[in-house]
Amino acid sequence: MGSPVAAGLNLPGSSGALTIAAMTGFTTRLFVIRHALAEDAAPGGDDADRRLTKKGRRRFARLVRVLEAAGMEIDLVATSPLVRTRETADLLAETLGSRPPVEVVDALAPGADWQALVEWTIRQDAGRVAWVGHAPCVGRLVALTIGDGNAAIRMQKGSVAAIRLDDGPGQPGELEWLATTDLAEG
Repeated sequence: MGSPVAAGLNLPGSSGALTIAAMTGFTTRLFVIRHALAEDAAPGGDDADRRLTKKGRRRFARLVRVLEAAGMEIDLVATSPLVRTRETADLLAETLGSRPPVEVVDALAPGADWQALVEWTIRQDAGRVAWVGHAPCVGRLVALTIGDGNAAIRMQKGSVAAIRLDDGPGQPGELEWLATTDLAEG
Protein backbone atom coordinates (compact mmCIF):
# COMPACT_ATOMS: atom_id res chain seq x y z
CA MET A 1 0.00 0.00 0.00
CA GLY A 2 1.32 3.41 -0.90
CA SER A 3 1.47 6.25 1.53
CA PRO A 4 -1.73 8.27 1.89
CA VAL A 5 -1.84 11.48 -0.08
CA ALA A 6 -4.31 14.19 0.83
CA ALA A 7 -6.62 15.40 -1.90
CA GLY A 8 -9.44 17.91 -1.80
CA LEU A 9 -13.04 16.85 -2.26
CA ASN A 10 -14.93 20.06 -2.90
CA LEU A 11 -18.65 19.91 -2.27
CA PRO A 12 -20.95 22.87 -2.75
CA GLY A 13 -22.19 24.07 0.61
CA SER A 14 -24.61 26.68 1.78
CA SER A 15 -21.84 29.30 1.90
CA GLY A 16 -19.58 28.50 -1.04
CA ALA A 17 -17.53 25.33 -1.39
CA LEU A 18 -17.09 23.00 1.56
CA THR A 19 -13.77 21.17 1.35
CA ILE A 20 -13.69 17.69 2.83
CA ALA A 21 -10.32 15.96 3.09
CA ALA A 22 -10.10 12.76 1.07
CA MET A 23 -7.29 10.26 1.04
CA THR A 24 -5.78 8.11 -1.65
CA GLY A 25 -3.48 5.13 -1.24
CA PHE A 26 -5.89 3.14 0.97
CA THR A 27 -6.97 -0.43 0.46
CA THR A 28 -10.69 0.21 -0.06
CA ARG A 29 -13.18 3.05 -0.06
CA LEU A 30 -16.75 2.03 0.61
CA PHE A 31 -19.84 4.04 -0.32
CA VAL A 32 -23.01 3.07 1.52
CA ILE A 33 -26.11 4.37 -0.27
CA ARG A 34 -29.76 4.38 0.70
CA HIS A 35 -32.08 3.93 -2.26
CA ALA A 36 -33.58 7.09 -3.74
CA LEU A 37 -37.14 8.25 -3.14
CA ALA A 38 -39.58 5.49 -4.14
CA GLU A 39 -43.31 5.09 -4.62
CA ASP A 40 -45.46 4.31 -1.62
CA ALA A 41 -46.52 0.70 -1.35
CA ALA A 42 -49.83 0.09 -3.12
CA PRO A 43 -52.59 -1.45 -1.00
CA GLY A 44 -52.04 -5.19 -1.30
CA GLY A 45 -48.95 -4.58 -3.45
CA ASP A 46 -45.56 -6.16 -2.98
CA ASP A 47 -43.07 -3.87 -1.20
CA ALA A 48 -40.24 -5.45 -3.20
CA ASP A 49 -41.72 -4.07 -6.44
CA ARG A 50 -41.77 -0.39 -5.44
CA ARG A 51 -40.09 1.77 -8.11
CA LEU A 52 -38.27 5.09 -7.87
CA THR A 53 -40.29 8.23 -8.41
CA LYS A 54 -39.33 10.75 -11.09
CA LYS A 55 -38.38 13.18 -8.32
CA GLY A 56 -36.27 10.53 -6.61
CA ARG A 57 -34.45 9.70 -9.86
CA ARG A 58 -33.84 13.38 -10.66
CA ARG A 59 -32.55 14.31 -7.19
CA PHE A 60 -30.30 11.25 -6.87
CA ALA A 61 -28.79 11.71 -10.36
CA ARG A 62 -28.08 15.36 -9.52
CA LEU A 63 -26.32 14.33 -6.28
CA VAL A 64 -24.23 11.71 -8.09
CA ARG A 65 -23.10 14.31 -10.66
CA VAL A 66 -22.08 16.71 -7.85
CA LEU A 67 -20.18 13.97 -6.00
CA GLU A 68 -18.46 12.76 -9.17
CA ALA A 69 -17.39 16.32 -10.00
CA ALA A 70 -15.97 16.49 -6.45
CA GLY A 71 -13.90 13.34 -7.03
CA MET A 72 -16.10 10.37 -6.12
CA GLU A 73 -15.15 7.29 -8.13
CA ILE A 74 -16.71 3.82 -7.91
CA ASP A 75 -15.39 0.58 -9.43
CA LEU A 76 -18.26 -1.77 -8.55
CA VAL A 77 -21.83 -1.42 -7.27
CA ALA A 78 -23.61 -4.02 -5.12
CA THR A 79 -27.36 -3.74 -4.70
CA SER A 80 -30.23 -5.32 -2.83
CA PRO A 81 -32.49 -7.39 -5.11
CA LEU A 82 -35.51 -5.12 -4.48
CA VAL A 83 -36.62 -2.97 -7.43
CA ARG A 84 -36.03 0.45 -5.83
CA THR A 85 -32.44 -0.39 -4.89
CA ARG A 86 -31.69 -1.98 -8.26
CA GLU A 87 -33.02 1.16 -9.97
CA THR A 88 -30.89 3.36 -7.67
CA ALA A 89 -27.80 1.26 -8.39
CA ASP A 90 -28.43 1.34 -12.14
CA LEU A 91 -28.96 5.11 -12.03
CA LEU A 92 -25.71 5.50 -10.08
CA ALA A 93 -23.80 3.46 -12.68
CA GLU A 94 -25.43 5.25 -15.62
CA THR A 95 -24.73 8.70 -14.17
CA LEU A 96 -21.07 8.02 -13.38
CA GLY A 97 -18.75 8.48 -16.35
CA SER A 98 -16.91 5.25 -15.50
CA ARG A 99 -20.10 3.13 -15.76
CA PRO A 100 -19.20 0.62 -13.01
CA PRO A 101 -20.82 -2.82 -13.17
CA VAL A 102 -23.81 -3.51 -10.91
CA GLU A 103 -24.28 -6.82 -9.11
CA VAL A 104 -27.29 -7.98 -7.10
CA VAL A 105 -26.14 -9.16 -3.66
CA ASP A 106 -28.80 -10.81 -1.50
CA ALA A 107 -26.97 -9.77 1.68
CA LEU A 108 -28.15 -6.17 0.98
CA ALA A 109 -31.85 -7.09 1.15
CA PRO A 110 -33.80 -5.73 4.14
CA GLY A 111 -32.12 -7.11 7.28
CA ALA A 112 -28.71 -6.77 5.58
CA ASP A 113 -25.92 -9.16 6.58
CA TRP A 114 -22.79 -7.07 7.24
CA GLN A 115 -20.42 -10.04 7.54
CA ALA A 116 -21.61 -11.52 4.23
CA LEU A 117 -21.18 -8.09 2.60
CA VAL A 118 -17.63 -7.78 3.94
CA GLU A 119 -16.77 -11.24 2.62
CA TRP A 120 -18.35 -10.43 -0.77
CA THR A 121 -16.43 -7.14 -0.95
CA ILE A 122 -13.10 -8.84 -0.16
CA ARG A 123 -13.71 -11.38 -2.95
CA GLN A 124 -14.29 -8.58 -5.47
CA ASP A 125 -10.78 -7.13 -5.09
CA ALA A 126 -12.07 -3.67 -6.05
CA GLY A 127 -10.70 -0.46 -4.58
CA ARG A 128 -13.95 1.54 -4.52
CA VAL A 129 -17.20 -0.31 -3.87
CA ALA A 130 -20.76 0.94 -3.35
CA TRP A 131 -23.43 -0.92 -1.36
CA VAL A 132 -27.01 0.17 -2.19
CA GLY A 133 -29.57 -0.84 0.41
CA HIS A 134 -32.46 0.06 2.69
CA ALA A 135 -33.07 1.91 5.96
CA PRO A 136 -32.52 1.24 8.74
CA CYS A 137 -29.95 -1.29 7.56
CA VAL A 138 -27.74 1.22 5.70
CA GLY A 139 -27.23 3.24 8.88
CA ARG A 140 -26.31 0.06 10.75
CA LEU A 141 -23.91 -0.94 7.94
CA VAL A 142 -22.17 2.44 8.23
CA ALA A 143 -21.94 2.10 12.02
CA LEU A 144 -20.50 -1.42 11.84
CA THR A 145 -18.05 -0.42 9.10
CA ILE A 146 -16.65 2.44 11.18
CA GLY A 147 -16.30 0.10 14.13
CA ASP A 148 -19.16 1.45 16.26
CA GLY A 149 -22.11 -0.90 15.98
CA ASN A 150 -23.94 1.17 18.62
CA ALA A 151 -23.87 4.41 16.59
CA ALA A 152 -27.24 5.69 15.42
CA ILE A 153 -26.73 6.82 11.85
CA ARG A 154 -29.87 7.84 10.03
CA MET A 155 -29.66 8.19 6.28
CA GLN A 156 -32.18 10.04 4.13
CA LYS A 157 -33.41 8.48 0.91
CA GLY A 158 -30.77 8.87 -1.79
CA SER A 159 -27.96 9.71 0.65
CA VAL A 160 -24.37 8.53 0.23
CA ALA A 161 -21.86 7.82 3.02
CA ALA A 162 -18.16 7.55 2.14
CA ILE A 163 -15.99 5.41 4.40
CA ARG A 164 -12.22 5.08 4.10
CA LEU A 165 -10.94 1.61 5.00
CA ASP A 166 -7.16 1.87 5.35
CA ASP A 167 -6.94 -1.71 6.65
CA GLY A 168 -9.49 -3.18 4.25
CA PRO A 169 -13.06 -4.40 4.60
CA GLY A 170 -13.99 -5.85 7.97
CA GLN A 171 -11.63 -3.53 9.88
CA PRO A 172 -12.81 -0.25 11.44
CA GLY A 173 -12.89 2.56 8.91
CA GLU A 174 -13.35 6.31 9.01
CA LEU A 175 -16.54 8.06 7.94
CA GLU A 176 -15.27 10.74 5.58
CA TRP A 177 -18.57 12.33 4.63
CA LEU A 178 -22.31 11.80 4.40
CA ALA A 179 -24.12 13.61 1.59
CA THR A 180 -27.86 13.97 1.08
CA THR A 181 -29.77 14.91 -2.04
CA ASP A 182 -30.26 18.37 -0.47
CA LEU A 183 -26.59 19.04 -1.25
CA ALA A 184 -27.33 19.14 -4.97
CA GLU A 185 -30.49 21.24 -4.71
CA GLY A 186 -30.54 24.92 -5.34
